[in-house]
Amino acid sequence: MSFDPKTFAPDLSRCSRTDWLSELRKIGDTHGFAEPLGRFHAGLFIDAGDTLLVTFETIAGVKALSETHTPQSFEMVRSHGWSALTVLCNGDTWFRDERVYGFFDQLADDGFFDEFENILFFGAGPCGYAAAAYSVAAPGARVLLLQPQATLDPRVTDWDDRFVEQRRMDFTTRYGYAPDMIDAADQVYVVHDPYERLDAMHSALFERRNVARYRVPFMGAALLGEFRALDILPAMMVAAAEARLDVNTFAGLARIRRKHLPYLRKLLYRLDALERYELSKMLCRYVGEHYSAPRFRRRLEQLEAMDAAADPV
Repeated sequence: MSFDPKTFAPDLSRCSRTDWLSELRKIGDTHGFAEPLGRFHAGLFIDAGDTLLVTFETIAGVKALSETHTPQSFEMVRSHGWSALTVLCNGDTWFRDERVYGFFDQLADDGFFDEFENILFFGAGPCGYAAAAYSVAAPGARVLLLQPQATLDPRVTDWDDRFVEQRRMDFTTRYGYAPDMIDAADQVYVVHDPYERLDAMHSALFERRNVARYRVPFMGAALLGEFRALDILPAMMVAAAEARLDVNTFAGLARIRRKHLPYLRKLLYRLDALERYELSKMLCRYVGEHYSAPRFRRRLEQLEAMDAAADPV
C-alpha cells in the first residue's frame, strides 16, 4: 500500500520515554529509516515527496512545543507531502559528535540528497547551528535559521556567556564553524531579534554572499516557540524551500505579530523605556480596541493621568 502523507498523524503524547523512542523508530522503519547515532543522537527519515526538509531538534524541545510530542518536520510531511529527515539530540550537544559527522558523510556518499528536487535545512538556536553546519553535505540546499549560533569556540565568541560549559566541545574540526559551512548553499535565511544582543552578534557572523538576514524586533529569545504560536513557520519554510523568502514575503508573514500580545507587551516595555509616551498611548489604544488586555488599559490610564497632572491649572 502506498504512503499517503495526508493520513500521517502520529500522536506520541501518551508514550513513556522508552516507548516514545521505540514508536519513533517504528515510524522510521515503516516509512523510511531510523538510525541511532551513538548515545545522544538519532536520525529518522520519512520518505514522502520530492522536497526534503532536514530538521535538527532536541527531544526536550519536541515534547515542549508539540502537543503530539512529534518532531516539527512531521507537520510538513502531513500538510505539504514533503519528505523529512529529522536529527534528534538528547541534551545540549550542538550535534558535535563523530557519529553525526559519519551519518552525514554516508548520506552524501550514497547520493541520498541527489534524490530530491528541493532541500531545506532548518533549525533554531543550537539546532540552527547544526542546520547551518551540516548543510554543507547537500550543496545547493536552502537553509532557514532562527537565531543560530555560529560557534561556541571561545577564541571567536568569548563574549557569549550563555553556554560556558559547552565551550569545552570542539568546534574546530569537521563541520565546525557554521558560517563557513554555508558557502555551498543556494540561499540562507537568518532570522533574529536585533534587541537580543548575543543573538544579533552571532547573526552578524553569518555575513556571506548567499545570506539574507531578517530582523524581528521585540520577538525575544525564543523565536521557534513564538513563530509556532503565530502559525507562520510552515509558510516560512515553504517560501524558503522555494527560494522566494524575500523581504516583502518575510514582512508579510511577520506582520501577524501585531496581533500577538507577547510581542505587543515587549513593544510597550521598549517604548516606555525610551520614554516615548505618545507612542505608548497609541499602542495601548490600538490593543484596547482589538483585545481584552487589562495591562494595556491600566497603562493607558496611567499615561493619561500623567498628562492631566502635567497640564497647567
